[in-house]
Amino acid sequence: MNSDNATQKWDERYADETYAYGETPNLFLQEQLSLLKPGKILFPLEGEGRNAVYAARMGWDVTAFDQSIQGKQKAISLAAKHKKAIQYKVGDFNEMKFADYNFDAVALIFAHLPAVSRKSFHRRLVYSLKSGGTLIIEGFSVKHLAYNAQNASAGGPKDAELLYTLDAISTEFPNIKFHLFEEAVIDLEEGIYHNGKSAVIRAVGTKK
Repeated sequence: MNSDNATQKWDERYADETYAYGETPNLFLQEQLSLLKPGKILFPLEGEGRNAVYAARMGWDVTAFDQSIQGKQKAISLAAKHKKAIQYKVGDFNEMKFADYNFDAVALIFAHLPAVSRKSFHRRLVYSLKSGGTLIIEGFSVKHLAYNAQNASAGGPKDAELLYTLDAISTEFPNIKFHLFEEAVIDLEEGIYHNGKSAVIRAVGTKK
């Protein structure tokens, strides 16, 4: 799927008044942020903003981006509902620029890209972290294909190239020392598109 087609796909998904993945934040993200002192955090491929807005509510200085203008509009509306402000940029992930050593945390929550594109992108995210900054990842594992084949409501990409493996995570994020690094089967209840048993990769690490 090229960039224009991907943008159209997400604009169509987010055009509905209902939040596709709900308005409440990802549970794993909540757990991890509760362990950190608020600072500056980046949410790549943030969609409708449920996680970014939650972080803002917890006192973080939030920057988010996505390629969908519809996603941004809903994220800004959700932030306004909670009387919070977030910075939200719209554009192709390949063209996004980040200052080096700028963020205290980067959160990749179900942010799936083609393997050929994401390697350099992931390295850029590491550069954007301050020394001692935290990387938080939750995304679908390649093993999730078996779950979304049985249950369409489980959601997630149906192309293995877009899914995570532990090996890929370990090689695509240089200079990160992981202290949580696991594959798990969990029950997701996130809006319309993430419901049911799901195979995920969870990783949390600190930039050396």
